Amino acid sequence: MSQTIAVLDFGSQLTQVIARRIRECHVYSKIYHFSTPAEQLRADGIIGIILSGGPQSVYARTAPHPDPKIFELGVPVLGICYGVQLMGHFLGGTVALSKAREYGHGHLTIKRPGRLFAGLPRKLRIWNSHGDKLTRLPPGFVATAVSENSPYSGIEDAKRRFYGIQFHPEVFHTERGVDMIRNFLVGVCGARQDWTTKDFIAHAVADIRARVGKSRVILGLSGGVDSSVAAALLHKAIGRQLTCVFVDNGLLRKGERHAVEQLYRRHFHIDLRVVDASRLFLRRLKGVTEPEQKRKIIGRTFVEVFEKSLRSIGHADFLGQGTLYPDVIESVSIGNNPASLIKTHHNVGGLPARMKLKLIEPLRELFKDEVRAVGSALGLPREVVWRQPFPGPGLGVRVMGDITAEKLEILRDADAVLQEEMMRTGYYWKVWQSFAVFLPVRTVGVFGDERTYDYVVALRIVESTDAMTADWARLPHDLLQKISSRITNEVRGVSRVVLDISSKPPATIEWE
Repeated sequence: MSQTIAVLDFGSQLTQVIARRIRECHVYSKIYHFSTPAEQLRADGIIGIILSGGPQSVYARTAPHPDPKIFELGVPVLGICYGVQLMGHFLGGTVALSKAREYGHGHLTIKRPGRLFAGLPRKLRIWNSHGDKLTRLPPGFVATAVSENSPYSGIEDAKRRFYGIQFHPEVFHTERGVDMIRNFLVGVCGARQDWTTKDFIAHAVADIRARVGKSRVILGLSGGVDSSVAAALLHKAIGRQLTCVFVDNGLLRKGERHAVEQLYRRHFHIDLRVVDASRLFLRRLKGVTEPEQKRKIIGRTFVEVFEKSLRSIGHADFLGQGTLYPDVIESVSIGNNPASLIKTHHNVGGLPARMKLKLIEPLRELFKDEVRAVGSALGLPREVVWRQPFPGPGLGVRVMGDITAEKLEILRDADAVLQEEMMRTGYYWKVWQSFAVFLPVRTVGVFGDERTYDYVVALRIVESTDAMTADWARLPHDLLQKISSRITNEVRGVSRVVLDISSKPPATIEWE
């Protein structure tokens, strides 16, 4: 078993990025709830702990606090932002509201490298996001780095191997941030850099077999990257105990049902059942305009269809899903975790509380790029591994407002044009995601010599590495012009095409 670094999650939207950076250093990381007992961490054999950032003040009434005994485990601890404030608060220092909130780019001056800053330049650009700061160090600590507004941007207690930094080393904006994390992992914790994709597959297969035993698993196969890799991983672990169900929910892209059937019968040789539930989904979505309500209706109906399909499959105990880390972190509500709710993913937030099947989510701790690496290692074809992400609720969250068969047909045809041109030029493989969005807005246009009053389609084309942040892709103007011209000429009901040039944040990649 590879060595494990525990990341305690105090609600930062960057917690999973910390875990990602650790794995990029080929060290296994696992995210734990902030309240995880020290004894559980000891039992899990962790060799180091990282305390994540978080949105609250350590003195707030509802502030998330860890088990104080984590500081008695004898393993190294690194506090990041809110995490370093927690260390100060619990170990005898003082934390106070900063007169000047530090957010965005800043400058770090290293006073004494120690192990954390070993081999780094004396001055670095960093990324801050905090309102509180340490004003008095706990006993045994010394300051190792300062920033414009904080005399304790870096601190250490070398004897106990406790380290703290007020900024975020996990983001790309911080120069040499990954080197700081690596210094903690290797130089302080003594971690072996031996965690690989093959390790993940081996452990995942063992965990699946141990949990499932001789039971059957039913998995929804959408044809997307996540469900495909989850299916391949489950199939590797339990073989014929897995049955995949492809649900036609009426919210699919043009020709998708046929393409999925052909692909998976040819490549996977998996027991695949196809269920046409399009009328049921569209009936339940009729007149619904609120995005969260759409997602939850789709999620509940999805599971209901699955449960009914058991009648033809026979008894199954588990429902497999391709849930990823970003899905989980963006779906957590304040009641369960200090992170703020962004949106509900149908894989995790739309499930009924009394679902009859137990969930098994083998990719729950992975990011999209890691999932692609696992898929490649499992031998999945390129058209599956590098297929662009597609939301679980399908076109249901790409038709703004209420959903009708007419609007879905317009969107399918427009999106098909976009994908054809992206594939033809090779840009499909160069961007993270490209799709069309139907806007329930009519605008005046001219077609031939006649006035038209038709709908608007928006193009959303973004670049990203993990979907946590994204920027709009700068495609050639000639390509955009051809896409727009084809849509307005070939898709009946569209008179105008617009381009979404919003970044994430503040916008999300999907519109709903």
